[in-house]
Amino acid sequence: MAKGSQTRRDPVFEMPADEPDRLDLRLNPEDRPTAGRGPVRRRPAHARGSGRIEPVLDITEHDITASRDIPSVPRDAPRRRSQARAEDEVEAMEEEVPRRRDHGSRRKGGRPPSGFGHLVRRVLYWSIVLGIWVVIGAGGLVVWYGARLPPTSEWAVPKRPANVKIVSADGKLVGNRGDTGGEAVRLADMPPWLPGAVIAIEDRRFRSHWGVDPVGLARAVFVNLTRRGVSQGGSTLTQQLAKNLFLTQERTFGRKVQEVLLALWLEHDYSKDQILELYLNRVYMGAGAYGVDAAARRYFGKSAREVNPMEAAMLAGLLKAPSRYAPSHDSERARARAEVVLTAMVETGVLTADQRAAAVAQPRMTYARADNGSENYVADWVMDQLPSWIGAVDKDIVVTTTIDSSLQMLAEAALQAGLAQFGDKKDVSQGAVVSLDPSGAVKALVGGIDYSKSQFNRAIQAKRQPGSTFKPFVYLAAMEKGLTPDTVRVDEPFTWKGWSPKNYEKGFKGPVTLKDALAQSINTVAAKLAVEVGPRNVADTAMRLGITSPLMATPSIALGTSEVTPLEITAAFVPFSNGGLGVVPHVVTRITSADGKVLYQRKGSGIGRVIEPGPLAAMNTMMAETLATGTAKKAQIPGWPAAGKTGTSQEFRDAWFIGYTGLLTTGVWLGNDDGTPTKRATGGTLATVVWQRFMLDAHRGHPAVAIPGVGGGVVTATSDAMGSKVRPDPETTGTTVALPQKTRDGGDARGISQP
Repeated sequence: MAKGSQTRRDPVFEMPADEPDRLDLRLNPEDRPTAGRGPVRRRPAHARGSGRIEPVLDITEHDITASRDIPSVPRDAPRRRSQARAEDEVEAMEEEVPRRRDHGSRRKGGRPPSGFGHLVRRVLYWSIVLGIWVVIGAGGLVVWYGARLPPTSEWAVPKRPANVKIVSADGKLVGNRGDTGGEAVRLADMPPWLPGAVIAIEDRRFRSHWGVDPVGLARAVFVNLTRRGVSQGGSTLTQQLAKNLFLTQERTFGRKVQEVLLALWLEHDYSKDQILELYLNRVYMGAGAYGVDAAARRYFGKSAREVNPMEAAMLAGLLKAPSRYAPSHDSERARARAEVVLTAMVETGVLTADQRAAAVAQPRMTYARADNGSENYVADWVMDQLPSWIGAVDKDIVVTTTIDSSLQMLAEAALQAGLAQFGDKKDVSQGAVVSLDPSGAVKALVGGIDYSKSQFNRAIQAKRQPGSTFKPFVYLAAMEKGLTPDTVRVDEPFTWKGWSPKNYEKGFKGPVTLKDALAQSINTVAAKLAVEVGPRNVADTAMRLGITSPLMATPSIALGTSEVTPLEITAAFVPFSNGGLGVVPHVVTRITSADGKVLYQRKGSGIGRVIEPGPLAAMNTMMAETLATGTAKKAQIPGWPAAGKTGTSQEFRDAWFIGYTGLLTTGVWLGNDDGTPTKRATGGTLATVVWQRFMLDAHRGHPAVAIPGVGGGVVTATSDAMGSKVRPDPETTGTTVALPQKTRDGGDARGISQP
């Protein structure tokens, strides 16, 4: 029969009788897989023992190839005719199958596939394989680096470092203290062009992407490749925030993977506005400023709530390179960068073209760091005291102080002007000014000539010999022992246990009243009084009025040999101005949380009476004479009763003047930090000049207030210590203090009679 026309038959295989089990094992359908094959029909069980097996196979094309697995009979077995015929038919069918397959392929495709098509299919195939492996590898890296992060249950945005906002009594900023340098500002409180500028230049698709911006990343890669360098970054604002909050600044692949994971988490748990607000309040903007508020105050001296479009553009421009584009570092470069940002703001609809033109047309400003003022001495002092009031600061707080911002500026200007005029001539390099109201509230405090060069607060930390400014405590002890301003003592050589004080003018005046002795600052009389009333009594009197530093109870205490700070000795003079009431110098009145919760409120008015009315009136009479005819004539304030005492320490190392009116008590110290002598700078020649310059401006526009015991003793000088005519000025300083109220009988509300 010809090949290809054979009909299907059931081949019959005959096996020797001694090997039935072998064939039966091989063809058993229970032991051999039959998937894809035709069913195997076996002979009935009653025919199995005849030695001849005739399996019936339903053979398909696929089964023909597999039929080679059927074991053949041994070669030496006798072949029967029917078996040979069956084998021939199987071979014929095996030859027929390839021909049919080839014929089918030709019918479907027309012709075998070409070499190019085969190549394309192979490239496509291997590309898919490679892509799968890349995805698997990337997934493995994500899992690997993600596993190094804490569990997601522990993920939380860390608290922003607490900021301490310190403000003056009139609500103006004294300073911000904390790691950030500024307060957290709500997005709703910022002008719209500030966040708009940041989005325009840093991440235009911020509102639409899901934390990672594939378009921006692809663009950055393309630009960097074409420019052969890193000129653009593909990180979104969310990624930058994630890095700032949780990661280091190292540039590694692992850190980038973690950054992406954290960015996705932030986008899932926070709104876009929350993310933007977090970013703007924490991003580093150069010069130690973290957040837009700190940067605005550092570069422009204002809150982020108040910046204009040009300033907002400058702040946004800082983000590319804070030190490079800082206005205080290179104003021209900062402005050029800001103009690029302004263009981006127009493109994104934040500004109109006219608004951009108006911003560019603004006059060029001089940008400088705005945190070098003397108010920083106050801020530092406040920070030193905070733990005693509220403990550790773990959230944003607002501290309201007693400082009058206008008086603070006047005190700083007076000190700088005085040293500019006399510093080189007198070899004086430093100074301090502190001014208190009658309640002991510090209204101005300047701890040095330039905070940027020295943060040492001389007003509260420098202990110096007060010289003759200590004598009022000696004279007060004498008044309390029954002496009067008219009591006479002899100015003559005096020695006590080997100690012989000398007068400044080297000569002796003979008999003088105590009023004149104090006004002329005669040392021998003061030393005699100290011995007369007892050095211990003098020390106790000084401490009762407010001196806190240790005092040596020896006759030399009369000449101010025990060291004190400018703040404490100035505060000890306040009872002379307020009617004899002791005060505790203080600068903080109230502390609240950022949401207004009161954490601390100052209570109490002082320590009560420390000077009785009689001795108080006597002391004020004598110290008023110091300005009228004594060593402090340069400190006169036209129209105001004033009193005080000059002081100069040994070898002219320290120059002092502490004086007071019914409005303010102010102390001035001048000298050198290393204690080197000056060129004969005295309290009467230099410190009084600084004091008067400040007090003149501080009292403008205020009605005159009498000093207890000196009701009619108004100084009538017509010119100041600089020789310029004094003209009334209606401008006020905003200072508000509790002043004595006059009664009908000429006394005041505290029962102190006015002569």
